[in-house]
Order: sequence, then C-alpha cells, then structure tokens
Amino acid sequence: MITALSLIVAVDAANGIGKNNGLMWNLPADMQFFKETTKGHVVIMGRKNYDSIPEKYRPLAGRTNVILSRNTVFEAPGCLVFSSIEDCLANLSLAAGQQAFIIGGAQIYELALNTGLVENMFITHIDKTYGADTFFPDFNQNKYEKTILFEQSINEKHEASFKVYQYTKKH
Repeated sequence: MITALSLIVAVDAANGIGKNNGLMWNLPADMQFFKETTKGHVVIMGRKNYDSIPEKYRPLAGRTNVILSRNTVFEAPGCLVFSSIEDCLANLSLAAGQQAFIIGGAQIYELALNTGLVENMFITHIDKTYGADTFFPDFNQNKYEKTILFEQSINEKHEASFKVYQYTKKH
C-alpha cells in the first residue's frame, strides 16, 4: 500500500503541460532531471500520457511503469495497469527507499493532488508560453515549502530558460 506520493511535472508560463497529447518543448537538462529523479522508482501515469511516450521509450527504462486506465482490458507490455488511483495505491507496494512518482497527465495530477498524499512535487517552471491545451491543476501552495533546485538559461540546446523547484508538504 502506498501512503505517500511524489509528483514531477514541467509547466510553461501559463501552467500548460501539453498540446495534442504531446510535449511542447525540448529542454534536455529538464529531461535529464526527470530521468535521474525517477530512475529506480515507480512512475504512475494515465493511459493517454503513456500513449504520448514514443514507442521506443516505452516502458520507461529503469522504473516500474504503472498506467491508470478506465479501460479494464487495457494492457501494456512491461507495465502494471490499474483502473483507479485508489486501486493502485491500495495494491502497489514500494521497495525500501523507493518513491511513487505521478508523471501525468492533467487528470492524473488532479486525482493525485485530491488524495492528500502528495508529499513532494518537483515542478519545472519554464519561462515561455507554448499555447497548451492541457494544464497542471491549481494547488494550495501555502501547504508546501518551495526550494529551488537549479536553473537553466537559454543556450544552444535550450530554447527557453527554466527553474526547477521542489515543493515539500508542510507538516
């Protein structure tokens, strides 16, 4: 049973997280941060988010991939599938030192935030707007302590600057 969740997301200046079920930016340092932060852990995503991952990267290597889908016959090779977040949290167990990361999309982020179990959030704030059609849900920032982890300026590999913050739940 899972009693605490972590969450990782990148948002543009308008809180956008995607468009046409795809990633809107190419920011290698943020992608590397995502990979290093979630490696060895459990990643929980919605089916549409899973579908948006290029096939050659599915399932995400070095992580236990969990997909939430209302479709009870949905299967994905190398992944665990649950029909609800409650079912997932009740039936999944973590190894010592392992975290469960919510990695999207918008509906799954909202479901996770509504559980009250999100202890840590790693949010990349991108200093550019991309015309998203999907957005990260609002949350009560007063319940979290915000710490900057690193920042990246525009360069030949990064079309936008960004800052990565860790939000830790206050107790």
